[in-house]
Amino acid sequence: MTTGVSVNDRVTKLKEQSLNTVPRLSIERARLITEAYQKYAGKVSIPVLRALAFKHLMENKTICINEGELIVGERGTGPQEAPTYPELCCHTVEDFEIIDQRDKIFFRVDEETKRIQKDEIIPFWQGKAIRDLIFAQMTPAWQDSYEAGIFTEFMEQRSPGHTVADGKIYQYGFLDFKNRIERKLQELDFHQDPLSYDKQEQLTAMAICCEAIIAFANRHAAKAKELAGKEQEPVRKRELEEIADICSHVPAYAPRTFREALQAYWFVHLGVITELNTWDSFCPGKLDIHLYPFYEKETQAGTLTREAAKELLQCFWVKFNNQPAPPKVGITLQESGTYTDFCNINIGGIKPDGTNGVNDVSYLLLDIIEEMRILQPSTNVQISRKNPDQFVIRAAEVIREGMGFPSVFNTDAVLEELLRQGKSLEDARGGGTSGCVEVGCFGKEAYILTGYLNLVKILEITLHNGVDSRTGKKIGIETGDATTFASLDELLAAFKEQVKHFVDIKIRGNNVIERLYAQYMPAPFMSIIIDDCIETAKDYNAGGARYNSRYIQGVGIGSITDCLAAIEYHVYDHKKLSMGELLDVLQADFQGYEKVRQQFLHKTPKYGNDDDYADNIMLKVFEIFHDVVNGRKTPNGGTYRIEMLPTTCHVYFGSVIGATPDGRHAGRPLSEGISPVQGADTNGPTAVIKSAAKMDQLRTGGALLNQKFTPQVVQGEEGLRKLKDLIRAYFKMDGHHIQFNIVDADTLRDAQKNPENYNNLIVRVAGYSDYFNNLTKSLQDEIIDRTEHTGF
Repeated sequence: MTTGVSVNDRVTKLKEQSLNTVPRLSIERARLITEAYQKYAGKVSIPVLRALAFKHLMENKTICINEGELIVGERGTGPQEAPTYPELCCHTVEDFEIIDQRDKIFFRVDEETKRIQKDEIIPFWQGKAIRDLIFAQMTPAWQDSYEAGIFTEFMEQRSPGHTVADGKIYQYGFLDFKNRIERKLQELDFHQDPLSYDKQEQLTAMAICCEAIIAFANRHAAKAKELAGKEQEPVRKRELEEIADICSHVPAYAPRTFREALQAYWFVHLGVITELNTWDSFCPGKLDIHLYPFYEKETQAGTLTREAAKELLQCFWVKFNNQPAPPKVGITLQESGTYTDFCNINIGGIKPDGTNGVNDVSYLLLDIIEEMRILQPSTNVQISRKNPDQFVIRAAEVIREGMGFPSVFNTDAVLEELLRQGKSLEDARGGGTSGCVEVGCFGKEAYILTGYLNLVKILEITLHNGVDSRTGKKIGIETGDATTFASLDELLAAFKEQVKHFVDIKIRGNNVIERLYAQYMPAPFMSIIIDDCIETAKDYNAGGARYNSRYIQGVGIGSITDCLAAIEYHVYDHKKLSMGELLDVLQADFQGYEKVRQQFLHKTPKYGNDDDYADNIMLKVFEIFHDVVNGRKTPNGGTYRIEMLPTTCHVYFGSVIGATPDGRHAGRPLSEGISPVQGADTNGPTAVIKSAAKMDQLRTGGALLNQKFTPQVVQGEEGLRKLKDLIRAYFKMDGHHIQFNIVDADTLRDAQKNPENYNNLIVRVAGYSDYFNNLTKSLQDEIIDRTEHTGF
């Protein structure tokens, strides 16, 4: 049974503040980080420099306690304020103008902020920021490939940091962590270990950061006491006094209560995302499993009611929504054009002992998602065969509300993926998914997304023997004149050589970038809470985590499959046209060849219909991508692996590709995730999951599948049961992930025409949900064009 809307006046006001506040850019962090570098750079080691800069931030940034809130702390000076990170990306004044004036995903920038950027920030950071260093050290081949849209680079505006909290921050305080660090300092052997000095600097930096986060919390305690002294309303006065007591205790010491656990996590979260602009945002991971011991103890003791816990969680939800992802520009904006910062809370799944992880807090969190109806945090349910159907049904009830929340993951597949990667059973059980769909061992792994790879663009390059037909520039290698290929196998052999060529270019660049971050941009605060950074005295960005994975995300598997199916079917099997004629048709963008285009669209086997003709081609492309990338090593001891997801990059990648053999016009979006091409799946959702499940998803680190249903399909108990059965069936076939848009295309078309009537319309984009009105026209069209299933 659904719970209905239950949000009290306090939460309503906090939510309205979060939703109605116009996003603004804050210059405060940029000024503080610049002050710290001006004071300490060149006088101390780089790890200690980063720690002292973090300490300067924690001791001087504005303390914000919003009226009525119970969980405190903001990244900016107030809700919906985003700081900048000039040490990563030093924006130009022109960037600020664009950020301020653009129609979508804007941040208001006042004149004083622009002046400070021009007079103080740019003179210090220009040429020193990581983005500047990256582009200065990339090869011409990398630059050409990047500019052509062959791949993107995640770290050119944001830092590594794709990781998730485990349970340690609920069991220990930062004084405990500092004591561990000090013991490791005492154990250093400067006579026998040549790395002792480096270890000393890293450990010293982490110890400084422990003090800094405690000071940050104490400043909130002092602010709350100050406000309490002025507060006339007795209830709020007591609340502020309690906030002061809580902030005096956590995160210095381990939390004792449900509320302290939430506040402790929130201080850690703010510490991570203030230290650096990590991609993706830090995340609490298995929140229900972490919170349940506090919830159980207090509800049994009578010191916490379910309604009080719900109110605290609702306040917690607002805190996430107050933190828009800091502004992006250029290609990075196109690959991820959203305010969402990809903090993805896991619900359900399994406990560390492998048993059913669903508990009362799991259901409470599903209630919160349904009742709050806001974009952040992102949420997902982890579904194991050990979880009760009741949990899946309750999740389905929330899904059919139409927000795209929660997405759904196969816990048993995630576990096997992690075990295949060499993780221990205990660590794998403690892991899950974050960001969009990516797997990792929570609290123990750095799993860094390095950027997207445009599989369809590489096919286009292959068909033109290494030349980008859009620019006429040769950026690939010569793999043969496509008109001379006698079979699809010959074409695929050439395609594989091109994939290897471009992956080699990307990985060479990735390895340079990894070294730059290790050398110049350590993250000593985040390193405290990720095993085994303290134990090895090595920074998170230098390979200090227990496990280190680097992902390249393939984009357009549905599109490239249908392109190759069309070539095999029409050129090689049925010889309806030659390869030369096909290239002429594509060059003309089908002008004068509409009949041919209709054949490609409607008389060709398509991926997503449980048709082995097309699906077997998908498998061949997958094997090529996997074999070229998987298992390669990084400078810091990590391993490259693959994922299949696009965020919004399938729109950008499509914009740099001409017409394609699947009937797609030049510039149109590609397929997203492992979903079929928009409108190509005509045999229903069951056929889609059968096609998708033929891919060995267990050899990936994540594979994203979108489905769209009309609301009528999931009405009533029967609709919920069928949705549950579809999920269970896909997961029995080792599907990694599935998510749903419950909305009809007519509603979306009306929202395009009358956006003022749909300010609260939320849709599932890729690995996240967003307001339909925040999406670009091309992305809105892509979602409208997705196949609309009217039955199971």
